[in-house]
Amino acid sequence: MNGKELRIVFMGTPEFAVISLKALVENGYNVVGVVTAPDRPSGRGQLMHQSDVKKFAINCGLPVLQPEKLKDERFLEELRVLQPDMQIVVAFRMLPEVVWKMPPMGTFNLHGSLLPRYRGAAPLNWAIINGDQETGVSTFLLKQEIDTGNILFQEKIEIGSEDTLGDLHDKLMVIGAALVLKTIEALASGTVDPLPQSSLIIDPDRLHAPKIFKETCKINWDSAAKSINNLIRGLSPYPAAWTNFEGNGSEIGVKVFKASVELHEHQYKPGEILSDNKNYLKIACADGFLHILDLQLAGKKRLEIAPFLRGFPNAGNYRAE
Repeated sequence: MNGKELRIVFMGTPEFAVISLKALVENGYNVVGVVTAPDRPSGRGQLMHQSDVKKFAINCGLPVLQPEKLKDERFLEELRVLQPDMQIVVAFRMLPEVVWKMPPMGTFNLHGSLLPRYRGAAPLNWAIINGDQETGVSTFLLKQEIDTGNILFQEKIEIGSEDTLGDLHDKLMVIGAALVLKTIEALASGTVDPLPQSSLIIDPDRLHAPKIFKETCKINWDSAAKSINNLIRGLSPYPAAWTNFEGNGSEIGVKVFKASVELHEHQYKPGEILSDNKNYLKIACADGFLHILDLQLAGKKRLEIAPFLRGFPNAGNYRAE
């Protein structure tokens, strides 16, 4: 069977998923419906915001379903009416069994890691934060336990020493879209042999990729400089690593988007700030310094270090906490 003969329902929400949906549409696949998150209020004006996937689907004239609850009988009936042969999930919610078992050819997921590494909500973040040198994308068949189904295909990619979350996101969403098309054709023709994840050996420290919370993003200046830099890279540009600048009787929240490492023995306490107040600002860590290159004070614009110091000339009077 040709994959373009299948009736496909696509499920996704953010920009990462749009590229896969776009690949399906542009390559002539029969997308009979798109499932995405409900519109939500956002921003200062609390205006209703449509997901990136919904915006693209509407522009393509594709039917869009936006269930609040995936077990809602009305939604399930709408899904049955679409008569999907196959469902594809990219950056969406965990599906109940009644949904992922519905199509006769099953449901597969595109995940941003080399499973079983980094199961969970934030695989791209944790691969960089943990200092990994490679990652990738996987397609796998859904089962009840999250991100544990049999693997269909994987594609590896190196993580560059300066790659940020944003860099990795942009690379993997393109590679992932190509893998989605490859997976459809292999399932349609019966030429793929799913591989149980239990057959693969994995470092337990690389098994889970839990959700990122605010405290996850706080910089601990007692850590090694490279470890802190990995945290910054793994959270840039969003939600961003952060610290507080304390001094002159005030405390200011600071997001850090880019830094460089200087390994050097010193007598400074971790968190002490050294700056010429013109061109550089570096912060003492356990084994050296972190040169801050791109940052943002709370309520201000994001700036590179030279223009930042022109507007904040007494940075050396503060310390990072």
